[in-house]
Amino acid sequence: MISPSVFLNRYPREAIFFLIASFINSSGSAFMWPLTTLYVHTILQRSMTEAGFVLMIQSLAGIFGQFIGGSLFHRLGAKRLIVGALIFQGLIQFSIPFVQSWPAYLILMMGLGFTFNLSFPAIQAFIGFRWKEQRRELFNIVYVGNNLGMAIGTALAGVIATLSFQLTFWFNSTSTLLFALFFFLFMKNISHQELVGENLEEQQKHHVKNSFTLLFRYQLYLFMALGAALIFFSNTVWNTGVAPYITEQGMPLSSYSWLWTINGIIIFAGQPITSWIKRLLNQSLSAQLVVSAIAYAVGFGCMLVYHGSYYAFVVGMVITTFGEMLISPTIPTFISEKTGENAPFYLGVVGAITTGGRLLGPLAMGFMYDHGGIHPTLFLATLVSAGSVLLCLLHAYFHRENRAEVAKY
Repeated sequence: MISPSVFLNRYPREAIFFLIASFINSSGSAFMWPLTTLYVHTILQRSMTEAGFVLMIQSLAGIFGQFIGGSLFHRLGAKRLIVGALIFQGLIQFSIPFVQSWPAYLILMMGLGFTFNLSFPAIQAFIGFRWKEQRRELFNIVYVGNNLGMAIGTALAGVIATLSFQLTFWFNSTSTLLFALFFFLFMKNISHQELVGENLEEQQKHHVKNSFTLLFRYQLYLFMALGAALIFFSNTVWNTGVAPYITEQGMPLSSYSWLWTINGIIIFAGQPITSWIKRLLNQSLSAQLVVSAIAYAVGFGCMLVYHGSYYAFVVGMVITTFGEMLISPTIPTFISEKTGENAPFYLGVVGAITTGGRLLGPLAMGFMYDHGGIHPTLFLATLVSAGSVLLCLLHAYFHRENRAEVAKY
C-alpha cells in the first residue's frame, strides 16, 4: 500500500482536493439511497411493491439522465452542467421530507434519479480531461474512495435514521450542495476551453452536428456496454436471490450484511492483488474487462454448485468483488482514452445502457426466485455472466492493444 506522504506527493494538489470532496459526497449519498425502500414502507405507509416501483422509475429517469448529461457536456460546459445538476439534486433531496403526497413524491424521486445521473458522466469526463496522464490511477482511487465513503455513510445512516428520517435527507442534501460549491470554486478559473482543448468552438460545432452519428461507431462502446449491463444485471442476484434465501434458511440478517462487509474489505485491502492482475495483463483495458466478466461467471457458478453452504456465498463474494474492482474504473478509463473529445457523450451512452441492466435485473431475478428459488436464480446469474464474457471478448477483438501501446502505463 502507498504511504500517505507518497500519495500526497504523487498527485497534483487539486486532484487530492477533488478526491476528498468526492469521498465526502459519496458518504453523504449513502445517507439516503439504502433507506429509500424503508422510508416508502414505514413513513409513507406504502407496500413493498410500490417501494420497488420507486426504485424502478429512478433507474428509468437515470437512463435519460446519463444520456442527456453526456450529450450536454460540450454544449453547456462542464462547470454549468455539473454545478447546475448538483444544485437541483441537492434541492430535491432537501424537499423530499416535506412532501406527503404520493404522486409528488414519485415526481421528486424521478427528478432525483435524473439529476444524479445527469452529472455522473460529466464528472467522469472532467477527471479524464483534467488529469490525462494519471486518469487510470485516479479513476481507480475515486472508485475505492467512493466505496469507502458509501460504507461509512451507510453505517451512519442507520443510526441517524433511528433519530429522524428527515436528517438523513438533509445530510444527503448538504453533502450534494457542498459538492456543487466545491466544483463552482474549483472550476472558477478553469474555462471549458482550457479543460477540453484549444479548438473548443470547432469541437462544439462538430459535436452538435454528429451527436447521433457517433452512435454508429458501435465498436467503441456497444459490446463493452452490453457486457457491463449483463454483469450488473447478474449482480442484482445478491439482493433478489441471495438475501431472501439466507433468511429462509434461518440464518440471521447479519449473515447477509457480513457479505457486504467482506465486499468493502476486499475493495480496500485487495488493491495490491488487483494491481498485480493488471500488470499480468500488460495493463490492457480490454483484457481487464474480459477477466472481470470471467470472475463474475466463476463466482456465481461457484455459488450455483455449492449454494447449500454459506461459505459458497463468501467465496462467491470475494471472487465477484475482484471482478467489480476490475470493471468499475476500467470503463470510464477506456472511454476517456479512446474517444477523446467525444468521451462525455460515450460515457453517457454507456452509463445509460448499464443502468438498463440494473433496472431489469431485479425484475428478472425476482421472477426466477418466486418461481423456483435460489437454484434457477443463480443459474440465470451464471448464464448471463457467461454471456458477458463473450461480449467482452468481442470488444477485446475490436480493440487489440500491442505491448508498445500499453507500456507507457
